[in-house]
Amino acid sequence: MPEREIDEDAPIFAIAAAAELSNMHPQTLRQYDRLGLVVPARTQGGSRRYSSRHVRQLREVARLSGEGMSLPAIARLLTLEQQVHDLARRVNDLERQLTIERQSRPGARVFAAGATGSVVTLRHGARVRRATDIVLWRPRDMHGD
Repeated sequence: MPEREIDEDAPIFAIAAAAELSNMHPQTLRQYDRLGLVVPARTQGGSRRYSSRHVRQLREVARLSGEGMSLPAIARLLTLEQQVHDLARRVNDLERQLTIERQSRPGARVFAAGATGSVVTLRHGARVRRATDIVLWRPRDMHGD
């Protein structure tokens, strides 16, 4: 059975569990949600659900706040970290798509020169028919002779 990666963004923790994992009071988590610091997902019934990444962010907020960083500065830092995370995920998706595309079309972009000098696209595995024409080239005299 293949191993599956754990989705760090899966909203699996109720507020009580997230508060315990982050060593915070549930009311603190509610306050951080209202301030937009760490915003959990919501169930259909409106209950907060935190992911493992949210718990890591909560721990980081506590650490930075304990070091004297203001909550607006922490919010900005978390926003930038989220943007980096989103961009990294997008790059990974694009790299995966490119790899799939390359594997599904090996050699699809093969070119050759046609008899008139035009560029001709060849199918994968196709061979170029060799021309038997002879072209005579004469250099021009530099003096116009």
